[in-house]
Amino acid sequence: MYLNCHSYHSLRYGTIPLKELVAQAVDCDVKAVALTDINTVTGIYDFIRDCESKGIKPLIGMELRCNHQFRYIGLAKNARGLGEMNRFLTEHNFSGEPLPLIAPEFDSVFVIYTLENAPEFLRENEFIGIRPDEVLRLLTSEHKNKTAKMVVLQSVTFSNKREFNLHKILRAIDTNIILSKLTEADYCRTSEKMLALESLLPYYESYPEIIANTQLIIDSCNFEYVFKTPKNKKFYTENRQTDIAKLTKLAQEGLVWRYGENHKLAKARIEKELKVIDELQFSGYFLITWDIVQYSNSKGFMHIGRGSGANSIIAYCLGITDICPIELDLYFERFLNLNRKSPPDFDIDWSWKERNTILEYIFNKYGRDHVAFCGTNVEFKHRSIFREVGKVFGLPKEELDMLAKNPMALHQTNSVVKFVQEYGNMMLKGKYPNQRSMHACGIIISEEPLTNYTPLEMPPKGFPIVLFDMHIAEEIGFEKFDILSQRGIGHIDDSVKLIEKNRGIKVNIRDTSISKDEAICNVHLAQGKTIGCFYIESPAMRGLLRRLNCDNYKILVAASSIIRPGVAQSGMMKEYIFRHNNPDQFQYFHEVFKEHLGETYGIMVYQEDVIKIAQHYGGLPAADGDILRRAMSGKGRSTEALQKVKDNFFACCAEKGHPEGLSQEIYRQIESFAGFSFCKAHSASYAVESYQSLYLKINYPVEFMTAVINNQGGFYRTEVYVHEARMSGGTVLNPCVNKSEYQTTVYGTDIYLGFMHLQSLESKTAHLIESDREKNGEFLSLEDFINRIPIGIESMKILIFIDAFRFTGKTKNQLLVIASLLLNNFKPENRSLMLLQEPVKEYKLPTLERSLYEDAFDEIELLSFPVSCTVFDLLQTKHRGDIMAKDLVVHHKKQVRMLAYLISRKQVPTKKGNMYFGTWIDHEGTYFDTAHFPDCLTQFPFQGGGCYLLLGTVEVDYHFPTITITKMAKMPFIPDPRYMDAKDQYKTQQMIKEDVSPTHREPYPQAHEINLPRHRIKFQN
Repeated sequence: MYLNCHSYHSLRYGTIPLKELVAQAVDCDVKAVALTDINTVTGIYDFIRDCESKGIKPLIGMELRCNHQFRYIGLAKNARGLGEMNRFLTEHNFSGEPLPLIAPEFDSVFVIYTLENAPEFLRENEFIGIRPDEVLRLLTSEHKNKTAKMVVLQSVTFSNKREFNLHKILRAIDTNIILSKLTEADYCRTSEKMLALESLLPYYESYPEIIANTQLIIDSCNFEYVFKTPKNKKFYTENRQTDIAKLTKLAQEGLVWRYGENHKLAKARIEKELKVIDELQFSGYFLITWDIVQYSNSKGFMHIGRGSGANSIIAYCLGITDICPIELDLYFERFLNLNRKSPPDFDIDWSWKERNTILEYIFNKYGRDHVAFCGTNVEFKHRSIFREVGKVFGLPKEELDMLAKNPMALHQTNSVVKFVQEYGNMMLKGKYPNQRSMHACGIIISEEPLTNYTPLEMPPKGFPIVLFDMHIAEEIGFEKFDILSQRGIGHIDDSVKLIEKNRGIKVNIRDTSISKDEAICNVHLAQGKTIGCFYIESPAMRGLLRRLNCDNYKILVAASSIIRPGVAQSGMMKEYIFRHNNPDQFQYFHEVFKEHLGETYGIMVYQEDVIKIAQHYGGLPAADGDILRRAMSGKGRSTEALQKVKDNFFACCAEKGHPEGLSQEIYRQIESFAGFSFCKAHSASYAVESYQSLYLKINYPVEFMTAVINNQGGFYRTEVYVHEARMSGGTVLNPCVNKSEYQTTVYGTDIYLGFMHLQSLESKTAHLIESDREKNGEFLSLEDFINRIPIGIESMKILIFIDAFRFTGKTKNQLLVIASLLLNNFKPENRSLMLLQEPVKEYKLPTLERSLYEDAFDEIELLSFPVSCTVFDLLQTKHRGDIMAKDLVVHHKKQVRMLAYLISRKQVPTKKGNMYFGTWIDHEGTYFDTAHFPDCLTQFPFQGGGCYLLLGTVEVDYHFPTITITKMAKMPFIPDPRYMDAKDQYKTQQMIKEDVSPTHREPYPQAHEINLPRHRIKFQN
């Protein structure tokens, strides 16, 4: 009898999680329930499974609304009916046209109107829903003769009074008004909750035909969904046979390309993988991925295939990935195996500049009816919850900021704040969705039109999205394609283009053999000289490289994995560093660990290691080992499945004669690390890209750093990469109207900063300068520039103050006078190249001297950092510290005093409070790191960007020095000479920036908490 139920997927309206909705139906002894969320089917697939597990018949539909106004309810008779509704809603989502007041002529959908908005004439499939409180109106109503077309309408939106209050809060958030301004039309009726049938049906006992009509709809709706069958585009060619034939041919051609003619191990591995791929019917998936990569290659784009797909030798031979699984002992079962029910996915990266071209190709080739991005449910988060709920209760901005920025323990405790906390916590703990959004990279390519499964929405980025997330997509039979973008590829790609343009050298960076394990690169790698390089430039990573003295590819692969937060949190990173530097101070726990995990000193660093131990110690097939890994890492959703695999593991161990205590300890270690470990193939892919970046940085530093700057950096702000470019031999110059482009350009070793870095200059003006110069040649004078470029006096001032007209030989002050005279009398209609024929008028200008410091402060104001000099030159003090960073390693346990410029700081939680790790450069431009503990920060906190005098003790940890700070003080700049008023002479210093990285995680464990034995333990059989 419940034909209109809302879950919390009715965004900012419904309050009931799906499982609770089904549980309520069970409690009320309801045998059939319809899920009709507002304008979405996000929850229907989880709803179907939950209902079927409880013996309840699920009905599927939508409540269709337009601008919050109810139109009608649609219930699908079958799969065809769902498709009809999906296409109807998609059309309106795309066009933006309002939903009509009367439903279209559906063939396989029941339509239910309310008494208030029912049309005069009803089609065969259309009915009027009657609420219990409306039954008495039928006696005298003009609708009394229409009871043959009426059904029970007991809507469900909330569970209890508390949830009704939450519903009203959600409605206020949605309509952006305070709670007291809500009208009855804005929220649901107080009766919209589920009742036991014996409480509901008596309302309709005088109208048995209404109950019969309701039952007729329930009986006639038979939506069935087969979860197990694949829904992706089935074949790349005509059928399964031709797909596997083509894949086999491509693999064999790739075998010769990658390995030569007679590589028996590779050939056997290819045959093994092809058999599994064919049996699981994933040939089409591989071929579609190959097709996308082929198109990318034809456009000259660079791509990087990573993730677990790099465990496949077929992917390697097809050019999807560049990781040899034989070289790194990568298990194909980690990617695909006969026991794995979930589909595989390839993660492929392109430059952020080229990704949209790839997406357009996919959508155009495979059809926009069949391709869409996965959706994602964006939940209410801590800050937004308290801000949004507080706003509903009418709190002022200051209080909203306090609630959002502080933990609950620091909130005020008045009655309003208690309400905000109560309902905010309900939303937070219940993981209430706030809005639908677009998955960052996951794309579905469907065999059938996607509207058979879901309506589509069109977000601002211009590519449609489905209304379910990647987890639902996987469960209902879709394998997504991850089409990603990253700036690291942009660094590499643009570097190669700049090197050819600037030096005439063509670098085939796609040939990984030229970059991987080059001796000079390994030296820089071990020293952590990796600023600008993909994935290995952060302070934490550079510190790890130095601690490991990382001088080869395989150590870098491990480092790329153990730097991950989960791995470090589990204690594996500390233990790995210890064993790497002290290989004679530990014992392998078992011979299997020595044989199969010797590369990582017996520590399960990679997800593949779990499979290895399960296989070689426990005797499980590799495929079962992957099930164990997935179950433990939280990827499996079934505790029953995990228990089954666990029982199987111990049974197999017993069969092999292992002592039970030993097996228990090994299982504990697997359990401890499975959830934290990282895919080795993923780490290897990262390591290759890191090496490519490093190769370019070492051999072509000026071009590489220019490319990093143009791709808007990576971990650090632009200023750091400008500094690195200067340290690499480049001469960094301010923008110039005759040399600069929108992006930064390089001529030999001269680097001209691009107009894009002038924060106040309109991009339209910047692009116009570049295009006009290409068309009409260089600018001859300031007058010539004003004549050719439509520009106002404020934009002219920006260009003058950054010294973009230095080619004229005039000072900034003289140029300002000329610009003011010209622009005050200039008529835009006279702008013409003909004026170039007229001689430039000479003005008698006063001589006004400017200092180097004035230029530096101009640059800070316009770029946020100085170019004409360094920040150290602007300090009042001439002291530069007692020692330089290069000497720190020989000052272990000694107190040092240094003067340094703050680059970045990272907040890290500890059991005693938050601490910070700082990264700095000294006067010589060398980087070093500091540690700031909570007690020190209380007395000597960070005070924003700039230079500090530091006092602390040097701690050298496995080759890597860090200064533990005891005192620090920010050092003042000289007064800004451009200002006469003392109150303005120090404000420019506040524009100096710093990079701040917050961390939201639990503190890492101490050494004694890791509980990873370094010595063998004797166990009895």
